[in-house]
Amino acid sequence: MGLFLSIYENHLDAKGRVSVPAAFRAAVADDCFAGVVLYRSFTNNCIEGLSMARMTAMAAATDKIGVFDDTLDDLTAMLFADARPLNFDSTGRIIIPGDLLRHADIDDAVMFVGRGNGFQIWNPTAFRMAQEKSLANLRKSRPNLVLG
Repeated sequence: MGLFLSIYENHLDAKGRVSVPAAFRAAVADDCFAGVVLYRSFTNNCIEGLSMARMTAMAAATDKIGVFDDTLDDLTAMLFADARPLNFDSTGRIIIPGDLLRHADIDDAVMFVGRGNGFQIWNPTAFRMAQEKSLANLRKSRPNLVLG
């Protein structure tokens, strides 16, 4: 499984299709599914995206939550019931469902944002504002990432 890195801006065409960046398509090239999985973010007004392999890993992680836990119900409703497996067409495009676009307030331009093991799709203006907020938070907290 490859990593989703960088930021790419694309536009929806008249039929609602958008080209997934080549680097993101390459990140899922070895996956069992020729496409991506999208769902509404429950932390931001954006769309979360990942490979089917990552979605399978997330399903395995939910198995560690108690079967009758209320959090499990909420989490699985957002992760699995809301998830949309979208195949790439012959030119690497997908059609993002309208309810996902409305959730992210996207009508024309989209920003694909790499997040390592996954990615997000944002309204470009909203992403720029969120990115500035993240930068300010990081400058204040100065986190230390331990490697290895």
